[in-house]
Amino acid sequence: MSASQTSDAPTLLVKIFGRDRPGITAGLFDTLADYSVDVVDIEQVVTRGRLVLCALVTLPPGGREGDLRATVHNWAESMKMQAEIISGLGDNRPRGLGRSLVTVLGHPLTAESTARIAARITATGGNIDRIFRLAKYPVTAVEFAVSGTEPETLRTALVTESAALGVDVAVVAAGLHRRAQRLVVMDVDSTLIQDEVIELFAAHAGCEKEVAEVTAAAMRGELDFEQSLHARVALLEGLDASVVEKVRSEVRLTPGARTLIRTLKRLGFQVGVVSGGFTQVTDDLRERLGLDFAQANTLEIVGGKLTGRVVGEIVDRAGKARLLRRFAAEAGVPLAQTVAIGDGANDLDMLNAAGLGVAFNAKPVVREAAHTAVNFPFLDTVLYLLGVTREEVEAADMHDEDV
Repeated sequence: MSASQTSDAPTLLVKIFGRDRPGITAGLFDTLADYSVDVVDIEQVVTRGRLVLCALVTLPPGGREGDLRATVHNWAESMKMQAEIISGLGDNRPRGLGRSLVTVLGHPLTAESTARIAARITATGGNIDRIFRLAKYPVTAVEFAVSGTEPETLRTALVTESAALGVDVAVVAAGLHRRAQRLVVMDVDSTLIQDEVIELFAAHAGCEKEVAEVTAAAMRGELDFEQSLHARVALLEGLDASVVEKVRSEVRLTPGARTLIRTLKRLGFQVGVVSGGFTQVTDDLRERLGLDFAQANTLEIVGGKLTGRVVGEIVDRAGKARLLRRFAAEAGVPLAQTVAIGDGANDLDMLNAAGLGVAFNAKPVVREAAHTAVNFPFLDTVLYLLGVTREEVEAADMHDEDV
């Protein structure tokens, strides 16, 4: 009997658990091979050196089930393992419609928060089919594969719960698109970099405090961005153009930024930035980091001096969303396959237009409106939302070092 014919046929679930070491899996299936069974399903997990190996197999022909049970138990005992064999019918029950991947980030991830998230999933009608750890540092990241409820329903249910528990939760639809090429577009100030670029310029002009106050109000959504931009840039009038190089040297990348971009590029993703800041800085970042796209405002320079004006199309809240769509079209990536990352109110249109909008260490108004939020100071944690594990990142880095 083939595995494809076992939907209603008797099957045996063989469970082996104990200390992990090489040869256990091969040994179990060598033992089972003597009974001419077919393998219907296999699952193996190792946690802190302890192995749980499950094999779902057909019944052995010729009424030899009793012999198989005795032989497996004897083999397990000889390997200092434990065995359990459970009779049943067929394979796993079909998964419900509506499939999602729920990523949970915690530092730490407590038993209480895990219990409440699992209970909330159940309350929506969802079933947790599998749980997998993506990373253990700098945060604990786990992924729940859920079926039986729609992603939007889950996202709505989990957003409030996650905020109350102090963990970050992202919900995305499961499917082939998870493995498809993507476009990732980031804000720059306080996202890709730790600084607000206009404040770096303002420090050289002696008006840092005044600019910082206007910037903070704009990011909270209290001021029209374009008006605030013109007001702040006007304070820079007369600065020598040589300050551009000084500001470039002062820019500090957010921890994990290089790792995020390097890993995304290895995956074949395209990466871009959009900024309410200035091309005098974003063009340099594009070259340094190997970005595919970059767009920002441009400070006007005449006669070697900043004029206190910007030239060209203004990149504001609506402009960022337009640029996301433009970059996606140029990259040949459907909008549903885009990821946008930002922290301020002027990022909201872009975050909502993307297939996945990530509020990164964002203001409250942004966290509430985005698809998901990351409240840890490491930009590469976004990789976990895409299903990339910390081990995969480190293995790729080691491979490059060896080449």
